[in-house]
Amino acid sequence: MLKNLCAFIFGGVFSVGLMFSGMSNPAKVIGFLDVLGQWDASLAFVMIGAILVAFIPFQKAISQPKTLFNEKIELPVNTQIDKKLLLGAFIFGIGWGIAGICPAPALTLIGLGHYDALYFIIAMFIGMMIHRKVLGS
Repeated sequence: MLKNLCAFIFGGVFSVGLMFSGMSNPAKVIGFLDVLGQWDASLAFVMIGAILVAFIPFQKAISQPKTLFNEKIELPVNTQIDKKLLLGAFIFGIGWGIAGICPAPALTLIGLGHYDALYFIIAMFIGMMIHRKVLGS
């Protein structure tokens, strides 16, 4: 019960952070990605802030992979940069550049009543299903 309550609260804080930072605003994200046009660098500061906040907890998770509830954290073991990783990053980047949305902000947009984000979410789930069919994972 406490674990679910904590997840709900932290998810809510994350969602509010996405809204206040502008990460859930597709126009702001596209402005950030438009480095050859009228570039909006403000999201770079959001990303730097996120890295600073997350750095110490990530280091702790690497050295002691347990949650506050003493559950094991499953960290990735594959450190290989291969064609699948590069292709996935490329496809993600193209989608992010076209829509100005990635998964967490898409869910935030739904919560804000922007139901047109459902197009993105449906496409994301179709992509996940295709990935499972093709790669069997």
